[in-house]
Amino acid sequence: MAKYSFKFKKSVVEAYLKGEGGYRYLSQKYGVESHKQVCSWVKNYQEFGDAGLIRSREKKTYSFEFKLRVVELYLTSEVSYQELALSQGMNNPTLITRWVNDFKIAGPDALRPKKKGRKKSMAKDTNQKRKSQSADEGTVDTSKEYVKQLEYELLKLRIENAYLKELRRLRLEEKALLKKQRESSTASKENSN
Repeated sequence: MAKYSFKFKKSVVEAYLKGEGGYRYLSQKYGVESHKQVCSWVKNYQEFGDAGLIRSREKKTYSFEFKLRVVELYLTSEVSYQELALSQGMNNPTLITRWVNDFKIAGPDALRPKKKGRKKSMAKDTNQKRKSQSADEGTVDTSKEYVKQLEYELLKLRIENAYLKELRRLRLEEKALLKKQRESSTASKENSN
């Protein structure tokens, strides 16, 4: 996607507001890739003024609760990403698109902030645990991140356990069905003889 300067965007928006043409006409006239881009600029300008056209260099972070609320608003209402972004004071509807897609794939945990950096290796991690356990036998780490990590691990183990139980049940069911079929086929052979 091409990046356009603030002055260029403003001139296209002003042309639209003066009534020089519609989104498609202006996108062709000014060489903008898509008429939807022009539409987005106009709506952002109408909602936020000049600030809606300026490309933000600062990385704004949103809380888990805010992301979840926005995703639920999108899923429960029949509003477009653009309209929802504008109503929430955002000028980046593609961010909401990503949140919704992540939510549909992995659930609400996909909206939680991720840890940055590389994971520690297992060898170092186990050595550090042994040292900390011997030094602090009586203390327990109750930090929120550690508790969340344990809850996530517990959830994964529960899912794995349920999967294995279901797999075992299906295998036993399959064995019983095969045994029943063998018995019925041997009984039918004996009856035919």
